[in-house]
Amino acid sequence: MTKPETNLFTPHRLQGLELRNRFIRSATLEGLCGVDGRATAALIDLYRQLAAGGGGLLISGITYVAEEGRLIPTGLGAASDAQLAGLEKLAVAVHQEGGSFCLQLGHAGGQGQSKVCGRQPLAPSATKLEQYPEMPQEMTLAEIEGTVAAFAAAAGRAKQAGCDAVQLHAAHGYLINQFLSPLTNQRQDAYGGDLAARSRFLLEIVSAVQQTVGCDFPLLVKLNASDNLAGGLDIDESLVVAKLLDAAGIAAIEISSGTPASGDQLPIRLGHESGAEMAYNVVLSRTIKQQVNCPVIAVGGIRSLHVATGLLRTKQADYVSLSRPLIREPDLPNRLQSGASEKSTCISCNGCLKTMLRGNFCCVVP
Repeated sequence: MTKPETNLFTPHRLQGLELRNRFIRSATLEGLCGVDGRATAALIDLYRQLAAGGGGLLISGITYVAEEGRLIPTGLGAASDAQLAGLEKLAVAVHQEGGSFCLQLGHAGGQGQSKVCGRQPLAPSATKLEQYPEMPQEMTLAEIEGTVAAFAAAAGRAKQAGCDAVQLHAAHGYLINQFLSPLTNQRQDAYGGDLAARSRFLLEIVSAVQQTVGCDFPLLVKLNASDNLAGGLDIDESLVVAKLLDAAGIAAIEISSGTPASGDQLPIRLGHESGAEMAYNVVLSRTIKQQVNCPVIAVGGIRSLHVATGLLRTKQADYVSLSRPLIREPDLPNRLQSGASEKSTCISCNGCLKTMLRGNFCCVVP
């Protein structure tokens, strides 16, 4: 058995937040809420199990900040005070098992569907693209301002509920990523055009959140370092965005890539379970880590203790983030630390995603 690297399993401080290790549970849609967006007993039990499994920071599935930003009918919400009680129960469940809880805040934007969000989906530009289920409506300046405020209000609810941090979802083709990408953002006003203008929406959200929860409350960002699409956001522009976020004082950047239209370079890829195929975003995370001061989180295809410790040892990341392996083995961090396992048995088949849509979130492999 490989002896665990001390720095992977020992406590670490993330902008004042004491984490028991450097394992992060990356955000994963579970589909276990009611249509009111409130956390159910099943979702609370899932997070209790994940926290008991040894992860340091648990990041929730994308939590909508406004009704028009819903992605799925049974997603978690932080759009109203009526959803506070469920968020509190999630935070308590994680804390009781020794973990820390981060609420991921997002907006589906043009990747939403009118039958789910109750209106024509909103996007930076009214452009029909492969990643959009239907034609979206271009956001007005008032709608942009309202959405920025919605992110800030949701962050305030997260803090009020006892969450330890919040993360903005600026990846995978969702609304913030849509503003950053030249492919999806074809505006001609102050929110479109060059990268400075396309970054404005994200930076305004960061500022509004910080004003609401305080700069000492950890604010993370999940950033597409590349859309893996012709004409989309690429590593050169993402590196500039990462530097802007770093200068704004965020706690950490989780580096991901891809959108639903990215072919075999999707955010969640098939069959990456061994050898060189592991950690498929590592070149991107390494590139950004070399240029920023804030911690960088690597995510995507990380399956073994060897790969995880190697990323930290070679300074290609400061934390490792896992998603699908923890669906199959919620206790994987504990198993890796004890030496009971050297790698996850997850085969990256994505069968778990289908169970999310059926409301019985689980691994389908025997």
